[in-house]
This record gives sequence, C-alpha cells and structure tokens, in this order.
Amino acid sequence: MNKQSAIRRRHSVLKAVLIAATLLLGVLVQAQESKVIALKGGKILTVTHGTIEDGVIVMENGRITVVGPTSSTKVPAKAQVIDAKGMTIYPGLIDSETHLGLTEVSADKMTNDLIETSDEIMPHMHVYDAFHAETMLIPVARVNGVTNAIVAPDSGDTLPGQDIFIQLDGKSAREMILVKDITMPLNFTGEQRRNESFDKAKYPQTRMGMAAQLRQAFLDAQDYLQKQADYEKKSKTDKTATAPKRDLKLESLVPYLKGERPVVLAANTAPDVETAVSLANEFHLKFILNHVQHAQKALDYIASLKVPVIVGPIWELPKENERYDAVYSLPAQLQKRGVKVIIASSDAHNVRNLPYQAGYAVAYGLPYEEALRAITLYPAQAFGLDKDYGSLEVGKMANIVVANGDPLDVKTDVKHVFIAGQEIPMDNRQIRLRDQYSK
Repeated sequence: MNKQSAIRRRHSVLKAVLIAATLLLGVLVQAQESKVIALKGGKILTVTHGTIEDGVIVMENGRITVVGPTSSTKVPAKAQVIDAKGMTIYPGLIDSETHLGLTEVSADKMTNDLIETSDEIMPHMHVYDAFHAETMLIPVARVNGVTNAIVAPDSGDTLPGQDIFIQLDGKSAREMILVKDITMPLNFTGEQRRNESFDKAKYPQTRMGMAAQLRQAFLDAQDYLQKQADYEKKSKTDKTATAPKRDLKLESLVPYLKGERPVVLAANTAPDVETAVSLANEFHLKFILNHVQHAQKALDYIASLKVPVIVGPIWELPKENERYDAVYSLPAQLQKRGVKVIIASSDAHNVRNLPYQAGYAVAYGLPYEEALRAITLYPAQAFGLDKDYGSLEVGKMANIVVANGDPLDVKTDVKHVFIAGQEIPMDNRQIRLRDQYSK
C-alpha cells in the first residue's frame, strides 16, 4: 500500500469514527431530553392554583407535563419516580436584582466587573459582556432553591447599563443567559452624586444635576430616534440620503422610549421617588419601582402608580426619624395598599438568603401567600416571563424545588433542585469546605 492510500484509509476511518460519535452523542442527548421524572406524594405549592397536600408533578423535555393530586393523577409508566412524601414542592425562586457573575471577591478589584464609572450615563453597557458563568456564587445560591435571577450592574451610575435574565445552570454564559437586555436600571437614590472628596469637580453633585442629566439623555435619544425616522422616510425616494451616525448610547435608550422594555426605577426616599417618577412619566417610560425602603411618607402615592415594587434587602437599618421596623414592615404596608411586592437580595454573596427575606416580611405582616409570590410569580409577571416561570403549571419550565419544610423557614433544607427538568447536584464550594474542615 502506497503512502497516499494509507492516508486516505486513515481519513476514512477517522471520518467513520466521527460520524459514529456524533450519532451516539445525538442518541444520548435525545435520551436525556426525553427523560421523564415524577415527584410523588409531596405537598405542592402551585402559587397560582392553591396547595395540593398530596400531589404528583411530572416533568419531561424541560417542561411540566402533569400536576395533580396523587389519588387522581396517573404517573407515566416510563417515569423515574422520586418519593416526595413529607416534602414540600414549590417553584424555583427568582431573585429580581443580583450581581451574580459580576463579582467574586469583593476586596479584589480584578474579580469585579460591577460597573463602568467613567460616565454617569452608560445605557450601552451590557451585562452579558461581563457575565462570568463560572462564578462560585451561583452553586451556593441554587442549592437554596434560587433557579433564576436578574443580573444588574452596581448602582453607582444613574444609567449603568442593561440587565440580563439568567438560569442558574449551564456550562457557559451562552447557556445560562436566557434574555439579554431585559431591563435597564435608572438609579435616583443619591448614591450616584459625584460629590466624593477626591473628585469634587465632577458632575452631577446634586439631585438637580442628576435630573437634568437624565432629562438631557432622553431628549437626545428622542432626537436620535426622530433623525432615524426622517432618514428612513427620505431614503425611500432619495437614494443619496445619508444615514445619521450611529450612537450606541442613544440607540440603547430607544426601546425604553418606545415602551418595549421596562426600566427599573430606583429611588430611596419620598422626594427621590416623586422626582424619579416625574422624569419617567415625562418620557412615557414603562417602569418598575425599586429600593423605596425609606419612602414611607409616599406609600399612598406609590400605590396610586399601579406598578410593581421591588423591595430588598428588607433588613436594612431604619433612619434616625423612622420606627425600628420601618423597613421590615414595608412589604406589608405596600401590600395592604394593593401593591404587587417583589423581594430581591440586591446582592451576589447573599442571594441564597432570598427565601429568608420573604419569611422576615411575613413576620412583619406580609401574608404568606404574597411573600411566596414575591419571589416567584410577581417577578416573572413584572418582567414578562410568567408564561414560562413563577408557578407550577402544565406547560411551564420545570424549575422545581423539593425541600423538607416551609420554603421561607431558615430551618428548612432543600433536597432536590430541578432547572429545565434537569436535577442539579447539591454541591458547592462552601459545602466542600465544610466537609473538608469538619473532619
């Protein structure tokens, strides 16, 4: 056999091996996708359709296919059955504001991609460009039942960039990021003032300056949108028409001006809330309120806006002129006024404590069912994701948690977590360190 024939033969063998491997991989993937899992005998908190004391929930191909009482629900013969007797089954929790994947060690600047501070107005910054899927903080959060999260930049800028919606499982950022640019924070808490001692000359240093800067940004975006429309109209009859220069900063604001996406409007005190809402209304922005922990004087006004409100962390200390429980009871005070309350960690390292924040709100007057919705259904509704997330219903994503007690109780241990129908290993760096050093 000559050298060329040998080479051709090796190529043929290699090609056959690759084809066989591809077919085998396809079979394995198909088998994994078609796996049917049934959780049987547990107490099911559906969130939208009450509680099933002794129920069955079946998942296949990443979706929920059956939910019902054990006595009247047939389990598919091919299903892998997990005995959930004595357990509580509930939807995967959704944290509506986190910094997961943008920070690892707070004291190490090289592990922080939280915010771009070179300018106050940075809507063209995209969290998906910085999201670090390999962060150790995600496995820590998901073993306590958090399966999805909004990831936002830090709040040091008034318009710091655009958020992403993630699932807390995947081999890469591409697999974990479900929605890019889902919303944009508009921060008006006072934290954004450039009045630190080392850069006093920077703008803005006052609430007036912040408002003027925001107003100018949206006016410029409106002008940019009009120029684009004028060009598109003119180009239909004039082939020499010149398109306006592309401006990423202004372009990023256009979907929000059109009402296609909501902004998350953060304001901390009553005056901040009123000014920020006035700006949002001036430009007809669709918005969700956030960080109103010290706006007790404006609660009736906030309720009149008929928008969801994100609160968290609720164990923030009161100001000097507030009751000791002013922040703790805020979710209950808002809910009494008809507001859909959403609870968020506003953190990265403490996302795992999300259910305990909801439990704390219950201790200070928030009805239990509303507390559970505050970390499941209401976030999904606020961000337009409730078709797939937020409750246990047929057709929704199989993001399911199985625990040995009340999901809002610190004594409860999570036993199983499913994301898109796949069981997640109950392991993380903290558990490994505990096991290593407890010996």
